[in-house]
Amino acid sequence: MFLSVLSAAATPSPSPSTTADPLQDAQESATNAASWVEQNWSTWLSIGLRVLLIVVIAVALRIAVRRAITKFIERMNRTAQAVDGTALAGLLVNAERRRQRSQAIGSVLRSVASFLIVGTAALMVLGTFEINLAPLLASAGVAGVAIGFGARNLVTDFLSGVFMILEDQYGVGDTIDAGVASGEVIEVGLRVTKLRGDNGEIWYVRNGEVKRIGNLSQGWATAGVDVTVRASEDLDHVRSVLNEVSEAMSKAEPWNELLWGPIEVLGLDSVLLDSMVVRVSAKTMPGKALTVERELRWRIKRAFDAADIRIVGGSTVQPEETPAPDPTAAVAAPSVYANSASPQSEAASPIAPRSPQR
Repeated sequence: MFLSVLSAAATPSPSPSTTADPLQDAQESATNAASWVEQNWSTWLSIGLRVLLIVVIAVALRIAVRRAITKFIERMNRTAQAVDGTALAGLLVNAERRRQRSQAIGSVLRSVASFLIVGTAALMVLGTFEINLAPLLASAGVAGVAIGFGARNLVTDFLSGVFMILEDQYGVGDTIDAGVASGEVIEVGLRVTKLRGDNGEIWYVRNGEVKRIGNLSQGWATAGVDVTVRASEDLDHVRSVLNEVSEAMSKAEPWNELLWGPIEVLGLDSVLLDSMVVRVSAKTMPGKALTVERELRWRIKRAFDAADIRIVGGSTVQPEETPAPDPTAAVAAPSVYANSASPQSEAASPIAPRSPQR
């Protein structure tokens, strides 16, 4: 027990300085942190206020620009609707076409504005944190070039679609000839245009593949009918009948609304040896030329039948051939005596002698 007491006495007791070291280190760390925060809080506050100011300005500018674009598109629609029912109404697009075109234009403008505003704000925020933007911009430039080369067809289709919509080259309801396909436009997109063909098929045409466009639904159309009659017909009589048909059709419903001008008899289009072609033409509403042509042919045929004017087919009329005479008509009928079995031949034949009786 004595030994244990001696050992306990020999063991040094912890000094106050040793037990106070962790507390002193914590106090020094807190003091250093407080002093560091005190030294840098103004910088942090300045950076935070700058970032907040940039974000607030970007959001406010984005909202203002989007509202301005929306009001601009609505004003375009109201301007187009104000002239409905006037003489210019036939040259304008329908409601669905205006709606899709305005939506496409508004979507493109809003997307471009948002991209520019948000991108600029992001670069300004990174610059506020003193981040070197040169490597980032260089990397973005290289990535943009690579994407441009890899997706050049997609970029071409997109840019072509944007300019087609902005220039109003065609829209929903138009009948167009795009070279690779033709039909009625049922949807216009930034990358693909949908067409419905004459047989009901749907064509998906990439906007970048369209090299030329023929719009058959803008302005006016021409209905032309060629009437082929015999060369012996009286031209004045033919012209008078055609003029009567033209006047009657121009006053009848609903053809008076489809016709944009009087039906004109242009005169002889061609003269052949035994036929001649008279040309009849009229301006119609866009896309109604075939309907007017069918009705005009119908009326001309009925009027010519009533006026005893014969319509011939083809560019050349074959002359009517008289039937060839029967070659047996000049040959006399065979004699009844030529037949040995006929009653006349048997009556004229000599009587055979009888055989002697035994």
